[in-house]
Amino acid sequence: MSDRKHAHIELAFKSQTTAVEADPRFIYEPLLSEHPKELTQRSFLGKTIRTPIWACSMTGGTELARKINENIARVCKDFGMGMGLGSCRVLLDDHTYFEDFNVRKYIGDAQPLYANLGIAQIDMLLLNNGSDKIKRLIDKLEADGLIIHVNPLQEWFQPEGNPITRPSIDIIEELIEKAEYPLIIKEVGQGMGSKSLKRILQLPIQAIEFGAFGGANFSMVELLRRDKVECDTYKPLAYVGQTAEQMVDAINRLSRCADLVCKQIIISGGIRNFLDGYYLMKKSTVPALYGQASAILKYAKQNYEQLFKYIEMQAKGLSLAEAFLRINPDYSGLFAVDGQLACAEWDARHRAFGKN
Repeated sequence: MSDRKHAHIELAFKSQTTAVEADPRFIYEPLLSEHPKELTQRSFLGKTIRTPIWACSMTGGTELARKINENIARVCKDFGMGMGLGSCRVLLDDHTYFEDFNVRKYIGDAQPLYANLGIAQIDMLLLNNGSDKIKRLIDKLEADGLIIHVNPLQEWFQPEGNPITRPSIDIIEELIEKAEYPLIIKEVGQGMGSKSLKRILQLPIQAIEFGAFGGANFSMVELLRRDKVECDTYKPLAYVGQTAEQMVDAINRLSRCADLVCKQIIISGGIRNFLDGYYLMKKSTVPALYGQASAILKYAKQNYEQLFKYIEMQAKGLSLAEAFLRINPDYSGLFAVDGQLACAEWDARHRAFGKN
C-alpha cells in the first residue's frame, strides 16, 4: 500500500494534462456501466465477428510473407476477426508462392478470408476471357470471396504498372455479371469521393473497404521508387484523397438519400488506435469494422506472442470504450470548416503528447 501511494505522489507530477489534450470526439460516462467482460459479437460478411477489427491486405511473395500471413491468420482465429490477403496476382499462373497465402488452415472456417487482385489485373483477365482463373484462385485458397483493389494512381506511378483501359466501375460491373463469389472493393491509400461511393454502393457487393487517405499511401510508395525529378513532379497527386471520416460522412448522407444495395463497410486508412476505430464505427449508420495494416504488420513481423498481445490490448480498449464512451454530438470533425480551429489544435497537440 505504501509503495503504491508513494508512486502516486511521484507520478501525479508526470501525469498532468491540459484541457486542449481532451479528446473532443467522446463524452465520458463513468456511472452507467460496469467493467466489461467481452466485446459484443456481430454478423459481418455472413460470419460471426467477435472483435470488430479487419486485418487489411498486406503481403505475399516475399521472404517474410509466409510467417506474417500465418501469424495474422492465427490471431484472426483467436480473436474472431476477418482477414484480407495481399495481392494474389503472383498465383494466377504460378503456384511457387502459394504457401505464403495458404492460411485457411490457420484462420479456420468460421472467420472471413478474402483473396485480393488489382483492378488492372481484373481488366486484363476479362479482356482475355480469363476470368475463370479468379474462381480457381479463390477455390484453391478456400477464400470466401475476392477483394478488388482499385488503384489507378498507383498503377500509373508504378514503373511496372499496367494500364487501366476503361473506368474501374465498368470493369467491376462486368465482373459482377460473371462472378459466383462475393466481392469487396477497396482503395489503396487515397479513399474515394462521394460519386464513386454512390456508384459502388448501388452494386451487389459485400462491402467497401476504404483504404482512405491518412494511412499507408501506395501512390506515394510507387513515387518514391521513381527518380527524384519524377517523384518531385508528381508528388502533389499523392496528397489528394478522402479521409476515413469524410468517407463515413459521405456514406451516412447517401444512406439517408438512397436505398443502398451494399450496406457494410471496412473503415481503413489512418486508423491510429482503437479509439479512432471505435469513433468511426459508432459514427457510421451502416454496419462497420475498422481495418489496420501497418500496425498489425509491425507485430506480425516479430512473433506471434507480440501480435497476440497487441490485438488483445485493442480488444480490451474497445470493450472499455463500448462501456464508458459515447459519441459527442457537438463534435463536427477535425479541421472542420466551421471555424473550430481548436479541433485542429487539439489534434496536433494530442499527437505530440502521445510521443512523450
